[in-house]
Amino acid sequence: MSLLDTRVPAVLLRIDRNPFHHGTLGAVRSLGRAGVEVHVVADSTGSPVQRSRFVSRLHPPPPPGASPGEIATALHRVAGRVSRPAVLIPMDDASAVAVGHLRERLTPGYLLPQQPGPLAERVADKAELAAVCERLGVPHPMTLIPDSPAQAAAAAWRLGLPVVAKWSRPWLMPAGTGLRSTVVLGSAQEAQALYLRSAEAGSRLLLQAFLPPGRDRDWFFHGYADRSGAVRAGGPGRKQRAWPRGAGLTTVGRWTPNPQVQALAERLTGELGYRGIFDLDFRRDGATGRYHLLDFNPRPGAQFRLFTDASGLDVVRALHLDLTHRPLPDPAPRPGRSFVVENYAPLTALRTRPGGRELAWHARDDLAPGLALWALWSRHAAARLLDRARGAVRPPAVAQFPLGAAVPSPPTDSASPLTDDEKASSC
Repeated sequence: MSLLDTRVPAVLLRIDRNPFHHGTLGAVRSLGRAGVEVHVVADSTGSPVQRSRFVSRLHPPPPPGASPGEIATALHRVAGRVSRPAVLIPMDDASAVAVGHLRERLTPGYLLPQQPGPLAERVADKAELAAVCERLGVPHPMTLIPDSPAQAAAAAWRLGLPVVAKWSRPWLMPAGTGLRSTVVLGSAQEAQALYLRSAEAGSRLLLQAFLPPGRDRDWFFHGYADRSGAVRAGGPGRKQRAWPRGAGLTTVGRWTPNPQVQALAERLTGELGYRGIFDLDFRRDGATGRYHLLDFNPRPGAQFRLFTDASGLDVVRALHLDLTHRPLPDPAPRPGRSFVVENYAPLTALRTRPGGRELAWHARDDLAPGLALWALWSRHAAARLLDRARGAVRPPAVAQFPLGAAVPSPPTDSASPLTDDEKASSC
């Protein structure tokens, strides 16, 4: 018998147009396996997610760049079709921010955590997060927010090159701009040029001190803060591989106990009064040993299924149980368990893991999405190779490098070679 109240359906909302978002498939499977009726509001055209046998119904998402009113209208339309209150789960930052603002308008059609005010937007905004960390005394890379191209150049020199550049609200970035949410810049001139694209990006540019990646330095924490504020389900994980290297989504992760990361996560969410699912990214400073918070994602991380405990509990199931007033089982952690995104780490996916392993796409009880992935991924890879070939003929005006990619050495003694491991989607 399922622990979950199967009379209450779930609605997954994703505004981002990413056909390879394996976190959505993870949520579909987690709830569907428990007997919950799962509705997906997302652009699933060509996505392996639509092939899952656990999807009850697909619904069209709000249009790109939709206003809060348009998002509310789309969700009210879905609520009418579902015809009874449902647990609503935002699967990307844009959805989480929108739902945070629309909370009062979406009830009673949807069940949502009692999140205080626009907290989701505050923590998802990279500039606001820096201020939050400073106020709470949570380690965070030194961050400067320039107001002009000249200030951007000066900030780059002050922080030391190379420097990390981020758009404060990446969910506002229009498609097709060629901009990345997070990049490493190797010169002050690049910082100036990137600042000039602020209007195009739709949010402020911020520059951060670069913390070099390295072995055992990249960590994440997934959790669910229940109605009382207690962190339930989830746990700390170590990023073993990422794409792009040193700067992207987790392609291989391992559930690894880390009391320092756990304590930071619990203190941060507790002092903020946060409620709901969250995904935090940390990087350990090799010089000081301190864990610096890099990102706070107010929704499930793409690899949340890594933290499926011995009772089957994960953060998505914890949310459903809590919002339907069902008791959550006692924690039964499984440290050593691994998660592999097989289209980014195919060789690793072939190897067995002693602590247990979950693949992002392939599952014995839901074969169709895994099979559909490879046809779609092959077309995607071919298109990317063609784009790169064209780009080699027409070099971009501003050189941008995914966080962790090799960067030309800046003209200072502080230059650091960039190598290995992580930060992009999200997640």
